[in-house]
Amino acid sequence: MIAMGFAGAGGPEVLQPVEVAVPEPGPGEVLIKVAYAGINGPDVAQRKGLYPPPPGASPLPGLEVSGTVAALGAGVITLLPGTKVCALVNGGGYAPYCIARADHCLPVPERLSMAEAGAIPEALFTVWHNVFQRGLARDGESLLVHGGTSGIGTTAIQLARLFGLTAIVTCGSSAKCRAALDLGAAHAIDYKSQDFVEEVKRITGGKGVDLVLDMVSGDYVPRNLKCLAEDGRHVTIAVLGGLKAELNMAVIMSRRLTLTGSTLRPRSAEFKAMLRAEIAAEVWPLVESGEFRPVMDSTFPLAAAAAAHARMDSGGHVGKIVLEMP
Repeated sequence: MIAMGFAGAGGPEVLQPVEVAVPEPGPGEVLIKVAYAGINGPDVAQRKGLYPPPPGASPLPGLEVSGTVAALGAGVITLLPGTKVCALVNGGGYAPYCIARADHCLPVPERLSMAEAGAIPEALFTVWHNVFQRGLARDGESLLVHGGTSGIGTTAIQLARLFGLTAIVTCGSSAKCRAALDLGAAHAIDYKSQDFVEEVKRITGGKGVDLVLDMVSGDYVPRNLKCLAEDGRHVTIAVLGGLKAELNMAVIMSRRLTLTGSTLRPRSAEFKAMLRAEIAAEVWPLVESGEFRPVMDSTFPLAAAAAAHARMDSGGHVGKIVLEMP
């Protein structure tokens, strides 16, 4: 089969067609005939040489797919060939066929398009784990999300709306702020023209938010901490603004702040299966009813993966970018 990969790190142009064998599913795995593959921040980081695949993972990019089950590995009894699924995968999504663990797959409801299904797993697994499991978000709390119109941001906005949280987001333009408000954010701050720390204080009446979902890190962290209420939680899921932050530990102690974070791809298959089970119980009924939908930005053919990555790199997208398989 012809997939999209890269021989060396660099810009979008390093993505090139590569001929690879169709993979065979092992025990507990299924082979998916891919319809769409989502593009995510970790794909971009891998392309740049900053996020290498974990041991045993496919070197091809692509961490989420939708499609139909084409073949079953030994021991799989929960899925049948021809079943429409979307899946969190450990790589290899930019290809006509991809391996997924059966217990990392979710059924595609009738009213959900396959393009939408291919845009759900990575952001949904990431946001659910970091906001609700690590961040311990509860009804009635407030949440600050940076990158409000990214795939992560738009997912967080919708989950906040559905689970009783007040979402405050930052965006890079007034147009993106309007888009975030249209999606259900309670407040949107243009970080290029406004001081988000001061704006959060104003919006919350000086109290601060209960939770920050941070994709920037670097010098944003001390600013984020100024946005937190007492007993607030700060969850880091990416380091786009730098690996290091300078913190006042006395403030963290006196205000009883919690700092945590995670990466999803290196986590164990067992962890991801447990996360999938919780999402199936708590969120998937909302997908089936149409209450939760991924925000779609654009679709590119697989052969135009470089153009899709250029779109991602530009920061102009609102929601998810997906690749359509030939």
